[in-house]
Amino acid sequence: MVYVTRREIFSASHRLFNPNLSEEENNSLFGKCNNPNGHGHNYTLEVTICGEVNPKTGYLIDLKLLKQIIIDNVINKVDHKNLNLDVDFLAGKIPTAENIAIAVWDELENKIPNGKLYSIRLLETENNYIEYKGKNV
Repeated sequence: MVYVTRREIFSASHRLFNPNLSEEENNSLFGKCNNPNGHGHNYTLEVTICGEVNPKTGYLIDLKLLKQIIIDNVINKVDHKNLNLDVDFLAGKIPTAENIAIAVWDELENKIPNGKLYSIRLLETENNYIEYKGKNV
């Protein structure tokens, strides 16, 4: 089994809050991340796929193709966007790093032509990251 990872960077803003909770509860849960005007991050997204090397090409997947799949299905939708307001695949979700990683998985899972999606790793800061490996782990 071979694992191939592509990294992409994007910048986005969000506000962490639950509309079903009071302002006091949101402040208690999310602190400064509940700023009504939001806040931003420079995210690093790492997409890892796994599978067998094609003996004809020597690739699991052409990295140019993987890059384009990630850009078309995720980066173009999230880069320089407000994750609460502008991103269709995050509608109705609290845009925590955990929920973003799961939503990115859902966006990419059926779009990988060679190999299988293995993990989504999302670095929100240099100290904090989330890794998601699908529902069947």
